[in-house]
Amino acid sequence: MSLIEYLAPYDFSPLTVLSFMLVLGFYGVGLLRMPEEDRPGSVRIMVFVLGVLIAYGVMQTRFDYYSQYMFFVHRGQHLVLHHLGPILIALSNPLPVMRFWSRQISPGLKSRLRPLGWLYRFLQHPLIASVLFVGLIYFWLWPPIHFDAMLSRNLYWVMNWSMLIDGILFWWLIFDPRPPATTPSLGYGKRILLLALVAIPQMVLGAMIVFSRGMVYDVYEVCGRAWPMAPETDQLLGGMLTWIPPAMMSILGILIILRRAMREDGSFTSRSSQVGETT
Repeated sequence: MSLIEYLAPYDFSPLTVLSFMLVLGFYGVGLLRMPEEDRPGSVRIMVFVLGVLIAYGVMQTRFDYYSQYMFFVHRGQHLVLHHLGPILIALSNPLPVMRFWSRQISPGLKSRLRPLGWLYRFLQHPLIASVLFVGLIYFWLWPPIHFDAMLSRNLYWVMNWSMLIDGILFWWLIFDPRPPATTPSLGYGKRILLLALVAIPQMVLGAMIVFSRGMVYDVYEVCGRAWPMAPETDQLLGGMLTWIPPAMMSILGILIILRRAMREDGSFTSRSSQVGETT
């Protein structure tokens, strides 16, 4: 298979392709319209583009074919959609770039879009966000639901899009760049607590799959596997991908939050000492 054939969509979705094109297009135009001194650095730009592209890659390349016929590849797909891609997007902080488009919205349209703001604030409540983040993983891996999702094209797309959107919402809550001391953003201690809490049920679920004695997800037996791999091995690898990498990403997130908190505390201490010297 050539590289072009691999990169071509296995199951072409015009809505998916258009959505990713619009996101990159809006981001690019926003960059060009921003004052040069306000533009993010090249690293942040590359991190954002990488996060978008890998999410696109697992949804609209040949990777999507293997994720439908191998359980462990499917878990890798959701690892990207729910964790890695959204983490990169959130860390790149694209909001200042996208803010250009918010200024183009008329007051009348803003008032009609206000319910979306209420929904966003509801979903970003720490309890709701964490329950939804873990709950979606359990929901889509519940064997009867997973069986139906892998056999229904529409439900399959709902599953993947829900994982991506929820991942972006959760990791944006965690990596919100606004300092909690001066803004209504979530405090650093609460962010660390959320990361620890959501890691535990994911580890439990992954361990349950790994140590299961029978086949939990027989849909891959019904449809056949893309590679001649033993079903037990496929399930074992999928369980490990559900267990270990998400826990590691929670630890990485905690380290990033701790670094931010220490840096912010250091800058606050420095400003306080400067004010004391001047007085």
